[in-house]
Amino acid sequence: MLKGKLSERTKKQIDSLPEHAQHIFEAARENALREYKNVNKRRSKNDDPEEITHKVAWSAIKKKYKKKGESWVPKASAK
Repeated sequence: MLKGKLSERTKKQIDSLPEHAQHIFEAARENALREYKNVNKRRSKNDDPEEITHKVAWSAIKKKYKKKGESWVPKASAK
């Protein structure tokens, strides 16, 4: 898992995700790192690429999972 520049808090959050959600996070983050490495692809040239990749990765998780109490569950089971 790519955790190099992530805060300890974020690492703990990722570790608490189901395995499938961790894979989603990693894939989305890797893709965003490639995509937004080029400054011209960012909305603002001043945007921090690490912050962008973090937002993209969490957004990808939230499409498939929902927080229920202290756990993340697939959206179909989140009721």
